Amino acid sequence: MTEPERIVSMLASATELLCALGLGDKLVGRSHECDHPSWVRRLPEVSRPTFAIDGSSREIDTLVRTRLRAGEPLYVVDEALLLELAPDLLVTQTHCEVCAVSPADLVHQLPAALTRRPVVALSGGTIAAILDGFLEVAAAVGRPEQGAALVSQLRARVDSVRQRVAGLPRPRVVCLEWIEPPFTMGNWGPQLIEMAGGQSLLGTAGQHSATTPWQAVLDADPDVLLIAPCGFNLARAEQEMHLIASQPGYRELAAVRAGRVFVADGNLYFNRSSPSLFKTPEILAEMLHPESFSPSREGSAWRRFAGG
Repeated sequence: MTEPERIVSMLASATELLCALGLGDKLVGRSHECDHPSWVRRLPEVSRPTFAIDGSSREIDTLVRTRLRAGEPLYVVDEALLLELAPDLLVTQTHCEVCAVSPADLVHQLPAALTRRPVVALSGGTIAAILDGFLEVAAAVGRPEQGAALVSQLRARVDSVRQRVAGLPRPRVVCLEWIEPPFTMGNWGPQLIEMAGGQSLLGTAGQHSATTPWQAVLDADPDVLLIAPCGFNLARAEQEMHLIASQPGYRELAAVRAGRVFVADGNLYFNRSSPSLFKTPEILAEMLHPESFSPSREGSAWRRFAGG
């Protein structure tokens, strides 16, 4: 396929990927969630959520579940703006109906004049599938060589962390990607923990994240408890950590007694299947193996939680 001249990205990870492939100058529109690299915020927003995203985790969860039960869309696409932008390629996703605009949303909301435009959709739920998706998008936008080079670079970065943690103690980790109600991190999350030299508890690689009773966290009694809420940056995640600390039995957890409770930027580094995800094993290793990894991203990507 020849390189598109006008691209609209409906997905934050796709926006970052397109920029990594050298196609940032072809972007003419973005989703409301696209925020990295920071300059993309200047692009027109072609989508918006149909529910309030500035509430608490409990409020957001309730609104999302209510709309899904009613069969109502979670996101609205700006038809008039899309027509004005006249993209020759739309990039979206099929992995999660809650996370971002999907091809089905486009079909249901847009006229045929727009839905006939080429659409590329990311769908990966594991590290291998994410990298395959990068290659597919690169081929679709006429940059297969750049895609192969990017994937090779990302694999090398992950392999470097694996080599450094080999032979180190492997702490048992519970990672939550939502606070009220608690969700254990599935998808690629358990793989990231393993890459960083930890043992992932509760979440299952390749399966969607799911609600988990707090009792399951108590029963697992992890060495490390990590909170990285989906869509929340570090500061916003910290605002709700008191809800975790107020759970019954929290103070008795091994992770709490050892001072190994951490809060992280889930939005950029844990829940987004973008090139930035491949920095996450290093970030995790700073928390899991401080004796071997200097805390270079402490304060920006993660912090130790001392409250409770």
